[in-house]
Amino acid sequence: MAEATERDDTIMGGVRTLFENADVLAVSKPEGLASIPERPRERASLLVTLEDRIGGKLYVVHRLDKGASGVIVFAKNPVSHRCINDQFARREVSKTYLALAHGILEEWRGTIDKPIRVYGSGRMGVDGKRGKKSETAYEVVRHVAGCTLVKAYPVTGRRHQVRVHFYSIGHPIVGDRRYGDVQIQKRFPRLMLHAQAIAFRLPTGESMTIEAPVPGSFQEVVDAVARG
Repeated sequence: MAEATERDDTIMGGVRTLFENADVLAVSKPEGLASIPERPRERASLLVTLEDRIGGKLYVVHRLDKGASGVIVFAKNPVSHRCINDQFARREVSKTYLALAHGILEEWRGTIDKPIRVYGSGRMGVDGKRGKKSETAYEVVRHVAGCTLVKAYPVTGRRHQVRVHFYSIGHPIVGDRRYGDVQIQKRFPRLMLHAQAIAFRLPTGESMTIEAPVPGSFQEVVDAVARG
C-alpha cells in the first residue's frame, strides 16, 4: 500500500499539496474555504484556486464542508474521475475525521445509524421515514474538559453526515453554528471537524492513503477547551 503525507509546498491561502501525480491532486483544505464555487462565483473556492495553479481542469469526486479542514482529492482526468467515483458509489473509500464534540460520550466506540434527508436551506436532519440510510462509526480519542475528541468513520457519504449524526445524539460538533446552540457555538472560532485521512485505489490499482496533519487552528481550540 502506498502512503502519502504532507509536502512543504503551500499553494496559496493555506492550501497545501499532500499528493499529486498524473491522475489525482490531493490537498489539505483550510477551514473557511469552499470546496467548489459558491454564489456569487466571485468568491474564492478551492477548485478554482487549484485549476488556476495547474492551468487545467480538475474533476470533483467529493467535497468538504466549508467550515471543515483536511484532505480532499480531485481527479485530473476523466478516467481517474470515473475510477474514484465508482469506489465512492461502492463504499470502498475509507475516510477518517477528527472532531471535537460537546459533552462526554460515555461509550468509547459506537455506531450512529440514522437516516438523513434535506430539510431546506441546506440544512440536513434525521428522518426515520423519508431519510436515506446513513451510518457513522466512531471511537473516542479522549475527553477534553466537558467535550469529547473523537475519530469518526462515515460509512455512507451524506451531506453534513458527521455533523448531523453527532447533533442527533445530543453531542453537536464544537463550533457548528448550523447544528447546535448558536450562542454557545459562536464562542468558538471554527468548526471542529477535520478530514484527517482518506484511503482509495488509484486507476493503476495501487492502494493510496493520504493524511492531512491537524492544523494549528484545530489544536488551539482543543487546548483552550482543556484549559477551561
